[in-house]
Amino acid sequence: MDAPPLHGTRLEGEDFVIVEWRAGTDTSRERPVAGLHVHHEDDEAWYVLEGTLGFRVGEEVVVAPAGSAVLVPKGTPHSYWNAGEVEARYVLVMSPRTAALVAELHSGSGESYAEIFRRHASELL
Repeated sequence: MDAPPLHGTRLEGEDFVIVEWRAGTDTSRERPVAGLHVHHEDDEAWYVLEGTLGFRVGEEVVVAPAGSAVLVPKGTPHSYWNAGEVEARYVLVMSPRTAALVAELHSGSGESYAEIFRRHASELL
């Protein structure tokens, strides 16, 4: 049996969710994929497959080219964006709670982002 491609799906365990996403060139440090936020109870990690991602992790700016990994420990403010001139492709490893947060943010419910973040032990900064 061949394993299915990850792009467009989620691989879910009890303690983690893995997704493959892409960041277009329409993102930047000033217009990030995800604005500055913090997960109070959950770590989050990225592995860059193609292109380059930029991160703000706490007060530090990190540039992650293909083959690089970035870990953001719980309680650390962070944001990220495409830091290159071509589309970036990456794997994101997150908790089920963070995955639920992302799903709610993209649901178009009309609820305030602040409330959605709070419900998932996170905060938009």
